[in-house]
Amino acid sequence: MTSHIQPQICLGATAPNFTANTSQGQLDFYSYAKGSWCLFFSHPADFTPICTTEIGAFAQLADEFEQRNCKMLCMSTNSAETHLQWILDIEDVTGAKVTFPMICDEDGRISTMFGMVDSRNFDERGLPIPIRCVLIIDPQFEVRLLHAYLLSTGRNTAEILRCLDSLQVVDQMHGKVMTPINWIPGDDVVLSPQVDQEDIERNFPEAREIRPYLRLTPLDMD
Repeated sequence: MTSHIQPQICLGATAPNFTANTSQGQLDFYSYAKGSWCLFFSHPADFTPICTTEIGAFAQLADEFEQRNCKMLCMSTNSAETHLQWILDIEDVTGAKVTFPMICDEDGRISTMFGMVDSRNFDERGLPIPIRCVLIIDPQFEVRLLHAYLLSTGRNTAEILRCLDSLQVVDQMHGKVMTPINWIPGDDVVLSPQVDQEDIERNFPEAREIRPYLRLTPLDMD
């Protein structure tokens, strides 16, 4: 179930550059994310229960994202001072060290630019409240995944990592494979329709045909 996300940013769009103050000082988005994948996610507000569990969970998975060459970047409309106070609370509650920056989108400019807001909910200043939005942005700054959740529903870190793995496998195989339902690394992948028989014999000798439109193959990425 998703919120009424504004349509400024769509799948396949180029993520715009921006500069912002963060919990770690000034940040230029393109400079920060250059050469990496980026998990860019928003949360409604600091010192709130669901957000605390989410930020703690992402912090605990910092090594997993680093292994995938993926930087994390989160955002709310709170100030740097509030972010820093909340980070101490998150670390105390969850035991995880928060090492990624938190954007201080105090005027809602970046949240609105990326469509990370719910037009039905506003703060005391009349600004739309950021929703739980997740973007995965590739090293060319293309938006490759977009998830949006209502304020009451926390995210699933395992699913986000699974999606990142899928996107990276597809890129590594130059679009010749796709990942089926519930796929995780090590499972069979689906051959893309453009892969012909000659390519199968040369590169996917263990492929099997379930239907002409459904061909599966194991994949050894080592």
